[in-house]
Amino acid sequence: MRVPAPYAILLWFALTAPAGRSEPANGAPANPPIRVEVDLREAPRGLFHAALRIPVAPGPLTLNYARWIPGEHGPSGPVIDLAGPKLTGGGQALPWRRDAENMNVFHLDVPAGVTEVSATLDYLGPTDENSGFSSGPTTSSQLAVLNWNLVMLYPAGQPAAQILCDPSIILPGGWKYGTSLTPASDKGIRVHFKPVSLEMLIDQPVIAGAHFLHLDLTPGGSIPHMLDCAADSEAALGLSPEQVRAYRKVPLEYAALFGTRYYQTYHFLLALSDRTGYEGLEHHQCSDNRAPERSLIDDDDFLTFGDLLTHEYFHSWNGKHRRPAGLLSPDYEKPMHTGLLWVYEGLTEYYGTVLAARAGLRTPEEFEENLAETAAFMSNQKGREWRPLQDTADAAQLLYYATRAWSSRRRGVDYYEEGTLLWLEADMLIRRQTGGVRSLDDFVRAFFGDGQTGPITPGRVGGHPPSVVPYEAADLFAALNAIAPHDWRAFFTERLTRVGPTPPLGGLAGAGWQLVFNHTQNRFVVASEKNEKRVDLRHSLGFMMDADTQAIQDVIPGSPADLAGLGPSMKVIGVNGRKYSDDVLRDALLASPDQPIELLLENADYFLTRRLGYSGGLGYPHLERTKGTPDLLAALVAPRAP
Repeated sequence: MRVPAPYAILLWFALTAPAGRSEPANGAPANPPIRVEVDLREAPRGLFHAALRIPVAPGPLTLNYARWIPGEHGPSGPVIDLAGPKLTGGGQALPWRRDAENMNVFHLDVPAGVTEVSATLDYLGPTDENSGFSSGPTTSSQLAVLNWNLVMLYPAGQPAAQILCDPSIILPGGWKYGTSLTPASDKGIRVHFKPVSLEMLIDQPVIAGAHFLHLDLTPGGSIPHMLDCAADSEAALGLSPEQVRAYRKVPLEYAALFGTRYYQTYHFLLALSDRTGYEGLEHHQCSDNRAPERSLIDDDDFLTFGDLLTHEYFHSWNGKHRRPAGLLSPDYEKPMHTGLLWVYEGLTEYYGTVLAARAGLRTPEEFEENLAETAAFMSNQKGREWRPLQDTADAAQLLYYATRAWSSRRRGVDYYEEGTLLWLEADMLIRRQTGGVRSLDDFVRAFFGDGQTGPITPGRVGGHPPSVVPYEAADLFAALNAIAPHDWRAFFTERLTRVGPTPPLGGLAGAGWQLVFNHTQNRFVVASEKNEKRVDLRHSLGFMMDADTQAIQDVIPGSPADLAGLGPSMKVIGVNGRKYSDDVLRDALLASPDQPIELLLENADYFLTRRLGYSGGLGYPHLERTKGTPDLLAALVAPRAP
């Protein structure tokens, strides 16, 4: 039969690129399973207890604790919080020793005649909200998120896809749970799941809690989509009818974009707690999302939270199904190469915001304000004058754990926010090159979706078992060229490798908009200040500080604050001769054309006074229409699904 051009390109990639891997299903690995039971009854005080039974052969045995966790882009497996491992075999204790170089590896000897090692261990849940991913908090007094890599030891030398696991959990009384794993038996507090490979076990966490909501997002659909939400209070679960309608549109908008699904069920796992921080981690058939307790019921919280689930959901196609070859770590020990995170995360960040608007989780005006805040934030990343965007991806495993101090001089994981601007520019270029006939949506469907063209009926889009098809940058450029002929390698290389003072704002200009600053509040800036407990003056005086301690967190190079000698950890204690308060400082900013701004600071037990040469008043970023140009942002966020 005749294959449409975009799909032919994708098919050629699939046949000539490194072979894709289908995830094992229905117990495909032939070896006996590792049986693992996790007791969550002490989760309210931060403890997971695990019991494992590991098939072995006599002789030297090496056990691994997962180090390179998919989606975390670094060697983040929190082995420091693994405690109390006791290994036995044949009725006797088996001494073990940690590897001298790799702290996630353990060595022991298995006596003759022993075919199974039993292991009991604890996971000590951290409480530092500033820690991220696997090293971050996973419990509160009312809920828990079990990522199986936290409690797993497994034999070295085998791909995780070939290790079968037989998992089960024990819940606190009265708690409910959600997961994309398939239950084999459910006896109240004890739940036994069907066996899966270690790869798919680590890919399917469990959320549980005393206050729980199961919301079917596609009632009557052939592919189940569930919102499984645990919260620290019953009130936090109070979704409005408008939110329910918007969340039910999310799977339809994604089906309209991709044309197919690479999962057979999907669960949005959402923990709402001020104890577990703000995080999201993608998986094939679910996502692990954590947000402040009131994220669904507080307007400011929901404004900043609104694109978290849509971001992680996009990863089911971009990152889980189609994955940069360098990010494959078959045994969680092979180091990942993160150079294509500007695709993996940058494209996802772009579409996470776009699809939140298409589904109705944000209004078009809120999308514009968010985009303005992103462009302004990237304009203040002065570290771009020495660190190119590509290096933020290459150094991801370092930058994820960088502090806020001097962050604008350092740059952070900018492939998220700058990735949004980068892919917006690519989208506008495709629209211009094709006279509006095609857009980035066509590339996304060709490369990450079904590769077809023509209309889609979202409610009838089917699914496939999870699979991984790796790719390289050359595959990406060729697929883009099939949609809109252009030197895409040169386009991205120039933007990824250049250093200089300004971010890529060509997408805004191409969409008919420009970035401006004025005294009108940007809702995203204000909501972020409230949610993150900070005072954000980066677009005026040039610094950001902690709202509770009044300690400066970052200073923008070249700003009035920088020229006056302010630095991180200094505390602002006075403004123009008065004791500091938010209102006093903002009043001084509004009056700044007529009088200087003088700050009294505390710097490591010493006091100093600094006068800031600034007369611009309050500064908030916004988008403004460019006269005589068409508005393409409106078309970008218009819904695709009925």
